[in-house]
Amino acid sequence: IMIKLSSESIDHELKNLKGWTVVNNKIHKEFEFDDFNQAFGFITRAAMHIEKMNHHPEWFNFYNKIVVDLTTHDAGGITQNDINLAKILNSLE
Repeated sequence: IMIKLSSESIDHELKNLKGWTVVNNKIHKEFEFDDFNQAFGFITRAAMHIEKMNHHPEWFNFYNKIVVDLTTHDAGGITQNDINLAKILNSLE
C-alpha cells in the first residue's frame, strides 16, 4: 500500500525535481518541446515506464506541450510512486 507523503517530504523531494510544483494536491509540471513529433515521442517513451509501474498520470497534450499531474488516488494524495514517476519523466525530457 502506498502511503501519502507529508507536506515536508513533498517539499524536500521537489527541491530535486526540476520544474515540478504542487497544484491542487498533485505534483504538476508542463513540458514543452520543439514540435508535436517530439512531444509525442516523449509520451511514447514515458508509456513504457508508466505501464511497468502501473501508475498512470493525468496528462494532456496540445501540440508541443504536455501538462502532467501526478497523485495516487488510492492513497488520497502524493506518494513516493508519484515522485518516482516524476523523476523518470524528467529523465526522458
